[in-house]
Amino acid sequence: MLLDVAAVQAALRTAGLDGWLLYDFHGSNPVAQRLAGLASSGHITSRRWYYLIPAQGAPQGLVHKIERRTLAHLPGASTEYAGRGELEAGLTALLAGMGTIAMEYSPRNAIPYVSRVDAGTIELVRDRGVQVVSSGDLIQQFEAVWSAEALASHRAASERLYRVKDRAFAAIAARLRGGVPTTEYDIQTAMMAWFAEEGLVTDHPPIVAAQENAGNPHYQPLTTGSRAIGRGEVVLLDLWGKLTSPDAVYADISWMGFTGPEPPATLVAAFTAARDARDAAVTLIQEAAAAGRELCGWEADAAARRVLQAAGFGAAILHRTGHSLGEEVHGNGAHLDDYETRDERRLLPGTGFTIEPGLYFDTFGVRTEINIAWGPDGPEVTGPRQMAVVPVV
Repeated sequence: MLLDVAAVQAALRTAGLDGWLLYDFHGSNPVAQRLAGLASSGHITSRRWYYLIPAQGAPQGLVHKIERRTLAHLPGASTEYAGRGELEAGLTALLAGMGTIAMEYSPRNAIPYVSRVDAGTIELVRDRGVQVVSSGDLIQQFEAVWSAEALASHRAASERLYRVKDRAFAAIAARLRGGVPTTEYDIQTAMMAWFAEEGLVTDHPPIVAAQENAGNPHYQPLTTGSRAIGRGEVVLLDLWGKLTSPDAVYADISWMGFTGPEPPATLVAAFTAARDARDAAVTLIQEAAAAGRELCGWEADAAARRVLQAAGFGAAILHRTGHSLGEEVHGNGAHLDDYETRDERRLLPGTGFTIEPGLYFDTFGVRTEINIAWGPDGPEVTGPRQMAVVPVV
């Protein structure tokens, strides 16, 4: 799909920017590769290229002579260069008249997902009297906003993930009742088979983590050495997937169980704090949307983290509150993060993201994860919210 240049120019004018300069060298900027329509071809250029979309007028490219066709599929003409002198002269001509432009740059690398252009290239641009600002919100508008079809695919994927989650807990309970030895890997393998039945694909198998392994946010059971799931234990399930249709987007959920009739007080306290933190973020996002107030990703993270800290669990926080969802499970929109980074991108209508506060200890961990899709009626939680630990008996 080609970049909608007219829409980009309208967004630039709204933002008060003179242009958006896409730049890549050897695949170092996947954002530019995708927006320029090069990523889908599988071709990675071996020389530097630039593509300037001005707020007014025709786009212009700057390409190496041995790769002169690199941008031929995009609107506008390209100037060719070979030696470094021609490159610098071409860049000077390309940026003539530009005052402030956007690039894949993030001040102090605050948002690593956006910070794709190297410091030397930023210096080259600034040497020509041009100010560089982050393209973070532009990327969101043109990569993270879902179509109606994408939103429908998310809803369908979400429904299927919840069914897989229910089957996993039911399988654990049945095996425990039947005295059948069961490992985390056994359940993960069964879940992957159910993914196939449901028509879901994923970039990685789901997380099945029992007791102390639930205290590792990115734990993965292995073929050998996987932990057995016993009675009276915490079980964390984290599963994400999408439909096989083109342009489908992910859903991503986490759910907590306990293989006994009544979870211990320590587990209940931690889960309750995580649940309340999750819901505090949801409330903030929905109230801001209803009031027409712009909200940044960091603000939602801060709202959730305040609840965890007030409950006495500040030391058990290891990650941000949520991430963008897209055709990849970690999408190119704003993340709910004022912890690992400070994501100052706005939470935009038309995007989707997770809310997943977690707490992690040496002996167990908890995480509750839901998805929000910002559709025509505002930000909506697209599946059931877990309100209490599931008894897996």
